[in-house]
Amino acid sequence: MTSPLRTRSFSRPRHNRRIAGVCAGLAQRFGMSPGLVRILFVVSCLLPGPQILAYLALWALMPSE
Repeated sequence: MTSPLRTRSFSRPRHNRRIAGVCAGLAQRFGMSPGLVRILFVVSCLLPGPQILAYLALWALMPSE
């Protein structure tokens, strides 16, 4: 029996991209809506922290489909 997380890939999809596809890739991986992940990311940018650096790192590390 496999878990649902193992069947989903960790990559930036070619469809449903806005800037780099990082939010769409994370949403696909964790079974969430891409719009919700984008909203959560924008709201998190209002808080102090390295959100932009994390986004850029994921952009560089996540393979494209």
